[in-house]
Formats: sequence, C-alpha cells, structure tokens
Amino acid sequence: MPNTTDLFASAPLGPLTLPNRLVMAPLTRNRAEADGTPTPLMATYYAQRASAGLIVAEASTPNAVGQTYPDITAVHSARHVAGWRRVTEAVREAGGRMFLQLQHGGRVGHPATSGLTPLAPSPVPLPGTVFTPDGHRPAVVPREMTVEDIRTTVADFARAARNALDAGFEGVEVHSANGYLLHQFLAANTNLRTDGYGGPVAGRIRFTAEVVEAVAAEIGAERVGLRLSPGNTVNGIAEEGTEEIYPALAQRLGGLGLAYLHLVYADPDTPVFGKLRAGWQGVLIANPVLGEEFTADTVRRASERLLAAGADLIALGRPFLANPDLVRRLRSDAPLNPVRDRYLMYVGGATGYTDYPALEEVTAQPSSSASDALDGPRVA
Repeated sequence: MPNTTDLFASAPLGPLTLPNRLVMAPLTRNRAEADGTPTPLMATYYAQRASAGLIVAEASTPNAVGQTYPDITAVHSARHVAGWRRVTEAVREAGGRMFLQLQHGGRVGHPATSGLTPLAPSPVPLPGTVFTPDGHRPAVVPREMTVEDIRTTVADFARAARNALDAGFEGVEVHSANGYLLHQFLAANTNLRTDGYGGPVAGRIRFTAEVVEAVAAEIGAERVGLRLSPGNTVNGIAEEGTEEIYPALAQRLGGLGLAYLHLVYADPDTPVFGKLRAGWQGVLIANPVLGEEFTADTVRRASERLLAAGADLIALGRPFLANPDLVRRLRSDAPLNPVRDRYLMYVGGATGYTDYPALEEVTAQPSSSASDALDGPRVA
C-alpha cells in the first residue's frame, strides 16, 4: 500500500476498498441481551458511525465459557447470528463496512456471569475482582486448559468466524490483546505451561497462531485480521521478551496473506513497532495513544504521526464513540464531542450510546452558542 499521511485517502483492505483510512476500533459497550444477542439499539449505534472506512464491531465470544462480562455480544448461536445480521444490514444500508472482533476472555470471566469456570493457559487467577451481574466479585482460579480444550477452542474460533460471515460481516478480527485468553498464552506470568504451548517463544505464540490459521482456513485469510497489544499490562499481564514474541508471531503468520495486523496503543518510537512494521508486509492498523481529553487537532496529529511512521490505517475508539460523524468532523476541522460519562461507556441504554449529536444536530440547537454546543458538556 502506498504510504500516505492523508487520513481521507482511499485504501485497499483484503477484498474491500475503504473510502478513508479511519477505522472504528472495537469498543465493548455492554448493550447486548443477557445471552449475547445484539439488540436493535446496537444497529442504530453502528449505522450512525458507518462513514468510518471500516468498523470493527465489539468483542464477541466464540463460545459460552469465553464470556467476560455481563451483556457482551456472542456469535456462537443462530440467535446471535440473526441479531448481528440486523446490525450489518443497517450499516450496509448506511454505506458502511464491518469486521467482527472475536474474543475469548480466558481467566477474565466468572461463573456468576457465564455459569462456567473460566479456562486459561495455567491456573493463575486474575488479580482483584471481576464485574458480574451481582457486581464486583473476587476472581476465581481458572481451569488449566488441556490440549483437547485448546483444540476445541481453536475449532470454536473457526466456527464463530463462519457465523460472522453468515451474519453479514466482511471479515473478523482475532483478539490476541489486552489480557484476554490469547494474550494470556503470550505472557510469561499467565502461561506457566511446560508442554508445546508454553515455555520458549515458539510455544507461547503457538495457540494464537493456530487460532488465526484455523480462522483463515475457514473463511479466507484476506478476511482475517489480528489484534495485538505488545507490552500492555492490562488485566494483570506481565510479558517477558516482548520484542521477540511479537515479531516471531508476525513472521509465522506473515505468509498467510491476512487482511491486517492491528496494534493497540501503538507508539512509533518503540522498538517493537519498528520491528513489526519492518517485518510485516501487509496492512498495518495502528491505534494511537490519546489522552483522557482529545480534540480534533490532537486526534489528527497522533494519527498522521503513525501514518508517517508506516501505519496504513488508523483505529480510533473514544473519538468514534462520542462522534458518530467523526470522519466529517476531522475532515472539516470541526470541534469534537467529548465522552460525557465514562460509566455510560459500559452500561445503560441509548443515553451515552446513540444520543451523541452529529454536527447538524448541534448547530441547530438555539439554546447555546455554536462553539459551546459543539464542544459539549465538560466532565470534571
């Protein structure tokens, strides 16, 4: 892909041609039904943001034991597929394109939520508590996965990917980041195994690689992305050998012809970013590090810096959450809505979800000045 710092230039991605280089990052919003079925409100939410070059829909579990928190989405039943189909149809009608992120929580789960004991590479519990339907509860010791569990989970990911295409998605993103199951296999403090899925780098990357390979075999590599978060310590993760693990994983998967590699909290000044960009011949999506408060200028500068460093597409989370017309706002240098209430990011209905105003809605309000209305309410 020709390098450019133009966020609004078109870009190829697998079987797609994206109208711009802005990707809506997967954002868990906890608006699904209790069984993981997407709701009509979710269709409205995603359709509002269809001007993104690509939407990567929120983490969706490939099986029941992979559930992390209450009211997150799933994609392992016919009901889930039907619910997601309503979403993809609404986005397509609005001119958009969608991938679905597939995520297994591993030890980040609780029997009070899923009814099942979480699985993990090793019986090492998550530090602290886990949010459940009954509130925060102490994390439980997960059951160490057997080789048969691993094989079953790999097959579940492949089946979930097929379900995603049946639901109308253009492809899937395998989530191997942010402290969930696949990341737990990569990390030294959560993977204490002594078999072929632990120990040296080749063993620690094996599970993620096998999941991606199985998904690619099921739906075609050009419809599969992989998300990584090198060095990220979220959910109690402590890595060793970050600069060896991730290039080795990218090298193993490099010949498949995947749609993309997606880096969370990408910092172009880190050695691992440089190694991955140099060694990855395909499309690289980078998610910039943004402060708690962001403006159109800070978003654009951070994005263009990553493009200049070799990223091909830019994934944005909270800016898309608060600005359904983010592409238009950035293109016209208009002020951005801030995130109004962090609590409502993960709970609730339409408030803090589908009620963020687009530019024309804001400017039509006579009760405040245009600048105040566009800037939105302040959060202390």
